[in-house]
Amino acid sequence: MFSLSPIKLMVIVGVVMLLMGPDKLPEVAHKLGATWRAIKNLQEKVEAEVREAIPDLPSTGDIARIARSPVNLLNQLADRVDAKEAAANQAAASEGDTAGDEPAPLLTSPRPPPPPPKRTDDPSPPPDPSLN
Repeated sequence: MFSLSPIKLMVIVGVVMLLMGPDKLPEVAHKLGATWRAIKNLQEKVEAEVREAIPDLPSTGDIARIARSPVNLLNQLADRVDAKEAAANQAAASEGDTAGDEPAPLLTSPRPPPPPPKRTDDPSPPPDPSLN
């Protein structure tokens, strides 16, 4: 595969600087800076519009952290659920409600029975043992 190490990048930048010469180097640097600023401004505008449309969206830093470590996000969500369940159990215990002691069933409705196997009037003949 094609990989660029920092040394390779420095060699490429040095060769490009030599080929451009000292007269064009400030102009190219200015254009690169202006392009970088335009890209950053576009990114900020898009992010502002998305945040306006979806206000509950996590910040970009949070999204990057989630992408790097999805297990950490799952642990945080599990902790939130545990905290909510503990608070609900405490509230039920303080009210003297005994129905809160039993855990809620996982399925609210029973599963439907599996469909019966299809019947065929003409069963297929058994395999021929001589073909082994």
